[in-house]
Amino acid sequence: MLIDNIIGWVKKLTEAGIAVIALAIVVQIIFGSGSAFLPGDVIASLTGIISSLGGAGLVGLIAAGLVYKIFTK
Repeated sequence: MLIDNIIGWVKKLTEAGIAVIALAIVVQIIFGSGSAFLPGDVIASLTGIISSLGGAGLVGLIAAGLVYKIFTK
């Protein structure tokens, strides 16, 4: 029962984190990368992560698949 409670909290925190990232992307699209309330260039950071996964070949593909599996579970 404790494990189910912990798993529930982790899922809720993950959903909240994804919502914050989506909000940061929308804010950056509307106000630009120089927004005072964003810590940096969110879109460039995400693009860099995706590029590094794509450049890693098979390992990057496996990592992307695992991340997808975790978030769609």
